[in-house]
Amino acid sequence: MPLLPPFCRFGYLIPIALLLFVLGITVVACTETAEQDDPEAPSIEGLPPEFAKLAEVWELLEQRHIDAGSFDAGAIAGGAIRGMLEATGDEHAAYLDPEQYSFQRQEIRGTFEGIGAEVTVRNGLIILAPIPDTPADEAGVEPGDVVLSVDGESVSGWDLFQVVNRIRGEKGTTVRVEVRRKDTGETEILEIVRGVIQIESVRLTMLVGRIGHLKITSFSGTSKDELQQALERFEWSRGLGLVVDVRNNPGGLVSSVVEVTSQFVDEGLVLYQLDGQGNRRDWSAEAGGRALEVPVVVLVNGFSASASEVFAGAIMAHERAPTLGVKTFGKGSVNNLWPLSDGSAVNFTIGRWYTPDGRLIEGEGIVPDIIQEASEDDSEDLQLDLAIDELGKLIESSAAVTNN
Repeated sequence: MPLLPPFCRFGYLIPIALLLFVLGITVVACTETAEQDDPEAPSIEGLPPEFAKLAEVWELLEQRHIDAGSFDAGAIAGGAIRGMLEATGDEHAAYLDPEQYSFQRQEIRGTFEGIGAEVTVRNGLIILAPIPDTPADEAGVEPGDVVLSVDGESVSGWDLFQVVNRIRGEKGTTVRVEVRRKDTGETEILEIVRGVIQIESVRLTMLVGRIGHLKITSFSGTSKDELQQALERFEWSRGLGLVVDVRNNPGGLVSSVVEVTSQFVDEGLVLYQLDGQGNRRDWSAEAGGRALEVPVVVLVNGFSASASEVFAGAIMAHERAPTLGVKTFGKGSVNNLWPLSDGSAVNFTIGRWYTPDGRLIEGEGIVPDIIQEASEDDSEDLQLDLAIDELGKLIESSAAVTNN
């Protein structure tokens, strides 16, 4: 069963947006985990001749370096691997030492300890969104903040996993995160006390006029069940229509976004993937959706990423509902986490996601049907207000058709 990061699990998993770390920070990356039992170290046969230089350098270091007797061969090998991955130009490539990989493999369900923020790579290390009502949210972390340093140490040159492992920690401890604000460009140091983060991916609020505001904050392993419960509440409330809000949603499990989309779309593609050889893999909607006939408007913004972009793209391709907001983030690469023989692992891009009608998500994003910018001072939610207006029109139209 595929998954998306909050949520690297075991087996063959395919995360879309985020790797939700138990430390309280989420790494946004579509990750597909090909799990192996005790992988064996590969033979050096078949390597390009250029790789012989690595052995040459190691031999010289052992023979000539002044500190040769104190070298840690494992640490040097890890450094060489990091350099190799960096040379590929893949911004999502990373090396995880055994401790980091062990942590990454932990199944995330219910609660975890940390600050509660989702991070990705895009011209630097940026915050996609703080999880609502978490230490990060309460400390003033905002979508678009660029992480500059952690506990006084610059993150320049660090990969995503290194940053995550420095920010994570036990509840009650403090981490100092320096950020550059998206809107002003000013820098600020935030002192954040780590806590226990309660994961809740779906929230339903019933509004005036029997309209439901369905907020999906991530696509996790529990989202399907949470959505089913929310739709039950919507039905008990005799709801007339839903605003499905995936703003600031950094993504999650591919299995989850297929399950969620299937509640609104009853057949056809949800997304497909192409790898470097042009091989294609399709994911189709599941039958039996609970909200197939409910009038819907979908809300997106510039920090709707990965799985949330897949959801919006599928809704648009099937002409199921109008989308409203601004262009989405553009995160649609698929990263595979490969275990190595010593308990470490490497992560790199193996494919890209496409919407059912063939639109590339990576670097392009999804342009909604109706463009509506957010208010500059957050004094009112202009996007939600307009979505409610548009939904009202759909409800009236649906009622007229039913009466006729």
